[in-house]
Amino acid sequence: MKRRDFLGAAAGAIALPALATSARTADAIQWQMATAWPKGAPGVGVNAQRLADRIGAMSGGRLTVKLYGAGEIVPPFEVFDAVSQGVCEMGHGTPYYWQGKNPVFHYFTGVPFGLMAPEMSGWLQFGGGQALWEEAYRPFGVLPFYAGSSGVQAGGWFNREINALDDIKGLRFRIAGLGGEVMRRLGASVVLTPPGEIFSSMKNGTIDAAEWVGPWNDTAFGLDKVARYYYLPAFHEAGPALELIVSREKFEALPDDLQQIVRGAALATAAETLADFTFHNIEAFAALTAGGGAELRRWPDPVAAEMTKVAGEVMAELAEASELAARVAASHDAYLAKARDWSRWSDAEMLRLRNGA
Repeated sequence: MKRRDFLGAAAGAIALPALATSARTADAIQWQMATAWPKGAPGVGVNAQRLADRIGAMSGGRLTVKLYGAGEIVPPFEVFDAVSQGVCEMGHGTPYYWQGKNPVFHYFTGVPFGLMAPEMSGWLQFGGGQALWEEAYRPFGVLPFYAGSSGVQAGGWFNREINALDDIKGLRFRIAGLGGEVMRRLGASVVLTPPGEIFSSMKNGTIDAAEWVGPWNDTAFGLDKVARYYYLPAFHEAGPALELIVSREKFEALPDDLQQIVRGAALATAAETLADFTFHNIEAFAALTAGGGAELRRWPDPVAAEMTKVAGEVMAELAEASELAARVAASHDAYLAKARDWSRWSDAEMLRLRNGA
């Protein structure tokens, strides 16, 4: 996909049934959804639109949702505020974009060396994570729903190689979440550039490196055209969560069946989103490596070891930030420990066998 075409990529969305005309009455409920993404952006924007369309189709038009891309109602990092303050009824983004409200939000996106996408979904749906997430958002009048994941992300595009810790010092690095705090402590100058500005910031030299998502989104944004070295994977985003956020007041005013439709649409879109990212990242990575334009790199062992050490310090501090943070950390970390044990004998071992190692 060419960079100039990605804003129109919503054409790849799965068609949903047309709304029943009988439901298009004066009694129909019309909501607005603000998103943190450019409209139609691969994976994120497209699946936000699918979610909006699915709610309308499943409700027979009784509840319709009009989607707005980043900047059309509010800037991308103000979507949470827009829902909290009643500017719009719904939003689509990722929890760490609003971590300034409460740093505990990081746990519900993902943490360095943390949960993979299926593990995150398991913790939220069956391990008590959803109740803690709702508790964290309750003071803001916002209700969260898991809306999928990109799966394992890429570490980023760099204009110079990272061979030692000294190569990180002074690096102007666009990186989000707690990974940004880890890199800051390792000496990088961290910048959280909005998604739509990453390419131009790399091209004009405002930043030296940028992590975005993975091969599909990165090449759609043209990052392979403005940097040479591609580091994999993202140590801080093993399976980051996307979210649908809804005004709690507006949600609770809906009849029970429409509440269940919103919940069901989010769950369906979560599964579809991970499938979408998985398929297209595989395809995009094949095209990227076949073209020979990118030089793939792993994090050097000494750098990875220091990332692990510093990440542990960051997480220990976060767990002490509040009583709620301590409870969230206890739940998350106990589940992560079990997930690590199981994955060694399931996913990791299966990959070893499949790859002939």
